[in-house]
Amino acid sequence: MNVALIIAGGSGQRMNQDIPKQFINVYDKPVIIYTLQEFERHPEIDVIEVVCLEGWSSMLWAYAKQFKISKLKWVVDGGETSQESIRNGVNHLKGICGDEDNVIIHDGIRPLVDASVLSDVIRKCQIYGNAVSSLPYNEQIFVMTDENTTSQYIPRDTLRRVSTPQAYRFGKLAWAYDKAFAERIGISKSSYTNTMMVDLGERLYFAAGSDKNIKITTRDDFELFKGYLRTEKDDWLK
Repeated sequence: MNVALIIAGGSGQRMNQDIPKQFINVYDKPVIIYTLQEFERHPEIDVIEVVCLEGWSSMLWAYAKQFKISKLKWVVDGGETSQESIRNGVNHLKGICGDEDNVIIHDGIRPLVDASVLSDVIRKCQIYGNAVSSLPYNEQIFVMTDENTTSQYIPRDTLRRVSTPQAYRFGKLAWAYDKAFAERIGISKSSYTNTMMVDLGERLYFAAGSDKNIKITTRDDFELFKGYLRTEKDDWLK
């Protein structure tokens, strides 16, 4: 079984809006629904669980009914941090998922995930036990000597940008969150499942990524998202 675990627990304080950014409408549809529709359409996704900002679950269920998200089976409350929210989702799946089931974790505010990216993440997870969506890093990275100077850089061919979706076998995922929270490893405010796994000594495997898989965190991101929605692909481009 392939279970999508969608994280929509953020309050969106940086956006300074009256409602969380995952519920802001773009062309008469909330951002979270764009995300859920990608998982609804994907033939390899069996069921969906959403970790939702507390107090917004009924709104999410209403939107899911309106837009026919039939794979949505569970909505659980989020936590104070992303890691707490993911842990809540993982804990809810105990007794539902078997150790060999795949859990695909994805940010609810990444509404442009490609079907091909999802497919590759699932395929790599089936082979290796985990997979993280990734892309090469195309900019130069320099290490600061002080505020104004540098004399050291990191070769960009040694770097990958990692985001969601990322997938893990449920048995390993449940073990990792139990251990991480018991021992306070890899659960800082900036941590995510991928960094936590590395902190716990696990090896991660790269899967395909996409530049258009943007994370909506600012007003400019919303404008970029709307631009992608308006864009039509040219058939002649390879």
